[in-house]
Amino acid sequence: VQLQASGGGSVQAGDSLRLSCAASGRTSSISQMGWFRQAPGKERDFVAAIRWIGGNTRYSDSVKGRFTISRDSAKKTVYLQMNSLKPEDTAVYYCAADVGPRGVAFSRLDTYDAWGQGTQVTVSS
Repeated sequence: VQLQASGGGSVQAGDSLRLSCAASGRTSSISQMGWFRQAPGKERDFVAAIRWIGGNTRYSDSVKGRFTISRDSAKKTVYLQMNSLKPEDTAVYYCAADVGPRGVAFSRLDTYDAWGQGTQVTVSS
């Protein structure tokens, strides 16, 4: 599975952005997808996840109520709608795919087998 993330940019606090992650290859084996982010000098952290079948979603506490993860199964694409952005949301955002049987630990990095290249999101105050 290959992932291509897009949609990052530079915005002001309070603005919105939508990230996209297009999957290709053995997409029929994807069980769930997630978004993670990594700020300079910090570890890569979980943001949101969605089950490919059923569409159940999970969010980190820091983005709950502001971000929405969704998927378009026909387009094999996952989205992250980010509203009410804050300067602390500034990071490189990565999409990831769990290929094969779904891992229980949706927020763990090692649950995911394929990663996109990352897209920069910068939020200024």
